[in-house]
Amino acid sequence: MPGQPTERKRQARGQRRMEQLADAAAEVFGEAGYAKATTNAIAARAGVSPGTLYQFYANKEALAEALAQRYRAALRAAHDKAFDPDFATLPLPDFVERMVRPMIEVNLANPGFKALFTASDMPEHLSAPTRRLHQAVVGKIAEVLAARAPELTPEHRTTIAVVSTQIFGALLGTVVSAPEQEREKWITELKRALVAYLKANLET
Repeated sequence: MPGQPTERKRQARGQRRMEQLADAAAEVFGEAGYAKATTNAIAARAGVSPGTLYQFYANKEALAEALAQRYRAALRAAHDKAFDPDFATLPLPDFVERMVRPMIEVNLANPGFKALFTASDMPEHLSAPTRRLHQAVVGKIAEVLAARAPELTPEHRTTIAVVSTQIFGALLGTVVSAPEQEREKWITELKRALVAYLKANLET
C-alpha cells in the first residue's frame, strides 16, 4: 500500500535513534552514576539535542528502564544457553565451557550494566528485577548439578553453586577488562579454576 515503505523506514530510523540514545545513556550512567547523570549529558554523548532525546524518552528514568529491559533480556538468553541440564553428561571441561562462555559473552556485550543495576543510587523498581536475575544464577547452577550429580544433597549442590559463582565473579572483572588479545588467557584460567573446584566436589 502507498506510504508503507516510507513508514517502515521512519520506524527503523526511530528504533536506531532509541538504541543510540540508550547506548549513550549506558556510558553516561556508567561514568557518572545514575543520580549524577543528566539528560543533557546523555544527549551530548549521543550527538543530538536534548529536544531530540525527549522525543523518544521522557526522562532519564525512562532511559534506565530501557537499559534494564535490554540487559534483562540479554541475561535471560545467556541463562538459557548456559544452564541447560542437557549439558550434564558432558566431560567436565566441556561442561564448564558450555556454562561459562554465554555468561562471559553477555558481560562483554554489556560492560558496566551489572554494576549499574546493582548501584545504590539506581531506583529500586529498576534494580530489583535485574538483581533477582543475578541471584537466580545460583539456583540455575544447582539445577544443572542435580542432573549431573543427583547423589548430592540439595544443600551440597547449593554450596557448590555459590562457590562456583564466587569463583566466576572473582575473575570476571579481569576477563572483561583485559585487552582482547589477552582475554582468552584469562578465560582459560577461569575455566581451569572452576574445573578444579568442581572435580574435587563432583568426582570424589
